[in-house]
Parts: sequence; structure tokens; C-alpha cells
Amino acid sequence: MTSQVETPDQISRCPWPGQHADYLAYHDHEWGRPTTDDSQLFEKVCLEGFQAGLSWLTILRKRPAFRSGFAEFDPAKVAAFGPADVERLVNDASIVRHRGKITSTINNAARALELQQEFGSLAAYFWQWEPAVNIKKEMGEIPAVTEESTALSKDLKHRGWSFVGPTTMYALMQAMGLVNDHLAGCTFHAEVEAERSALTRPTKEKTS
Repeated sequence: MTSQVETPDQISRCPWPGQHADYLAYHDHEWGRPTTDDSQLFEKVCLEGFQAGLSWLTILRKRPAFRSGFAEFDPAKVAAFGPADVERLVNDASIVRHRGKITSTINNAARALELQQEFGSLAAYFWQWEPAVNIKKEMGEIPAVTEESTALSKDLKHRGWSFVGPTTMYALMQAMGLVNDHLAGCTFHAEVEAERSALTRPTKEKTS
């Protein structure tokens, strides 16, 4: 498989976005950019879980509805959802109406609050899983799962999270910038790497 494709706008990109305008925008401006905002991180975890068994393009196009239905993915607000909210969401045709994933999101919101209490922020928790080495790969060599994503998945499951398997967690690592899997020939590889290099990694807050 070629390492990148050149689209009609003469920009070299990774091949996976194809020609979908919303997919291209996501690839160019969001995917792989280092994320440290807790609401954004919680959203990414949840949406990667909803994506299991579906295409990411489907989730991306439903993202505005997901944000509306899940209180902009504010963990404190989602953790307070009750049975009426579950039924509201199960009957909302604008999102993925999977009861298990909906209840998982509410559970995971409560678990996210626990991580914030322990680490000071979700960002401090997730950024500790950044690989020490991030080798740039050709498209066919980008893994679906890694040692780090497996360890992250195991730790989250131990903490009571669900829909956080190793493959889902590697997709999260790609999306939030823990790894830069834009291919070497992609125009945006260098941009993302510069942002990652400039980032001050969040760390666990010390308690007195």
C-alpha cells in the first residue's frame, strides 16, 4: 500500500480519509494533535468505544448529536445521568442506540471522575501511557494494538471502565496524539510532530 495519496487539492495525506470532506477535515486538523483537555479526552474515549463494530466516519458524522445527548461529554454531568437519560438516549435516532455502550459511557464518566481525583486530570492519567519510542511506519505497518495500548486497556478495566479494549485504546492513542501515526509522506506529519514536541506533558498533581 502506498504511504500517502495526493488529493485534488494537491496535498499529500494518509490514504484512510479518502475523499470525504468531513473525514479530510478530521485528518488534517484533529487526528493526532496532542490533546490535554479533559472533556475532549473523555469524548474521544467514549466515541472510540461507540465506534467498535462501525466505521469511524459514521461516528464522526454523528458527533454533534453525541455531544448534545451526552452534555458535551462533561464527565460530572454524564456521571449524574439516570434511567430516564438512558431511555432518552436509547430512543435518540441521531446517535448509535446501543444500550450497552450508552450505559458504559455513564459508568465511564464516574470512573473518569475517580481518575481526576487521583491524578488531578484525565490528561495526566492518559499521557503517562505515551510510548517511549514512536517509530514512524508505512501504512501497512501501523499496528492495531501495541504493548502500551494493551497495558492501558488492562489498567482501565481494572479501574472499572468498559468498552476500552486494546484496539480501541490504540485508536484513542492515535486520535489524542500519544502517537503520531500520520505517515512520513503526509503533509501533516511534521505539523503534528512539532505540536507534540512543543507540548508540556501533563503530570499527576502532588497532594499535600
